[in-house]
Amino acid sequence: MRSLLVIHNQAKATVQPSAAASKTLLPEFVLRSSGYTITKAHSEELANKLIVDADACVLDVPIPQIKSWGTSLLKQKIVPLLWWCSDATATLSVEACDDNVMVDGVLSASMNPLDIHWTLHFSSKQCFERQQWNMERKELMSRIEERKWIDMAKGILCELKGITESEAYDMLRKQAMNERKRMVDVATSIVKVYQLIQDQKGGAKR
Repeated sequence: MRSLLVIHNQAKATVQPSAAASKTLLPEFVLRSSGYTITKAHSEELANKLIVDADACVLDVPIPQIKSWGTSLLKQKIVPLLWWCSDATATLSVEACDDNVMVDGVLSASMNPLDIHWTLHFSSKQCFERQQWNMERKELMSRIEERKWIDMAKGILCELKGITESEAYDMLRKQAMNERKRMVDVATSIVKVYQLIQDQKGGAKR
């Protein structure tokens, strides 16, 4: 991990440091001094272009802005997100404390090159684990959704054919095998056709 994209707050970017000493506190100075290649962005459009070639992203923005920046950047590329903690970004507002901030690591100007190296190393691992968790969560939600359709279809078959849930399940499974489809696809078709018929009956009564 050698190439880092630094995101600056737009409002902050318009303010130029008044002294050379203040420049040494900027993330690009600290990170470049530690041997990393740095690119900078102040706008979402530019950041979305530069993130493609970056190994990680450092957000030099106030806490309330982390979530929106992270959401935008991760749509372009999955990379570790690190927050640059400084007097300018470490706001302690109620909004910041209540926000669900998701970052993989925290950096600051007080860190030496070894500190930065290990923070980036572990942030990469954290990013991977976070993506694994997100994938597992999506898979679980998908299974729950599939189970919902299958249970609804079983209920319809039980009502229409006067059979047990076990028999309805077997009927769905055999139908799926015969049509070479997933069971959830067969179940979804049954539920939608049933709902359509019920809607038509309701319209005819009115």
